Amino acid sequence: MAPVLTSPLVSTQWLADHLGADDLLVLDASVHTDGIGLGMSWHSARDAHERHGHVPGAVYADLIDEFSSPETGLPFTRPGVDRFEAAARALGVSRASTVVVYDDGIGEWSARLWWIFRSFGFRTVAVLDGGFAKWRDEGRPVRVGALSRAPRRAADGDAFVAGEELPLWADRSRVLRAVDGSEPAALVLAADRTVLGDDHPPVVPGSTTISVRELLDESNAFLRHAELERALAPVLTADEVVTYCGVGSASCVDALALTMLGHEKVRVYDGSLAEWWQEPIAS
Repeated sequence: MAPVLTSPLVSTQWLADHLGADDLLVLDASVHTDGIGLGMSWHSARDAHERHGHVPGAVYADLIDEFSSPETGLPFTRPGVDRFEAAARALGVSRASTVVVYDDGIGEWSARLWWIFRSFGFRTVAVLDGGFAKWRDEGRPVRVGALSRAPRRAADGDAFVAGEELPLWADRSRVLRAVDGSEPAALVLAADRTVLGDDHPPVVPGSTTISVRELLDESNAFLRHAELERALAPVLTADEVVTYCGVGSASCVDALALTMLGHEKVRVYDGSLAEWWQEPIAS
């Protein structure tokens, strides 16, 4: 029987206790970056997964290609239902799976994949609190090398089927309605402005900056409940919150935090600044 999740987060101790359980699938969603702002580039962390280690049994999940759409001209646009379903099945996800996602950074990529799974109605998925850095720093087991075999695909009767996409995403038109006040929403910039660089078009007018680092402790784990509430207080009482960042990754960390605090109407601007900067409006 698969382990039961009671939260969108699991601790390193929880994962250590359940590692190797039937139907538990651990995914490494790491992405590595170079540069800042308009000069940022992204590349696969599969090599680091194999050469520098990963949680034993973890499978590498490719957010750059497999879990993104190649058709929009923007980085990391969410996949359509068919592409998502095929990518999840290829990793061994089944109807019975409990999925735990982590990355080797500050959690933005694991939160991104968590949000994608959740947006297609898959609820038995959680993020490893503190990610690989916390796991490794605690001296927990690390495996080096590639998987000795391909992930086991589910039998036909247990094959994963993605549900209809839920309204967890915002597009540019939704953001514009928030800006002009015709459909109010609190706009949250989750990226640290130093990461955006100095030479870029304006960010979305009326935004509140609540960077990922404001939500995490020194181990990359989320702050305790009361501290999270204080960090997110400027937007916590808004009827709807739209989070965004550079490419829709860090924004998913803020969305995860808001979800943990019980906010029921959070959307992630999928195109984020990568799209917004193509046609900015005056701030």
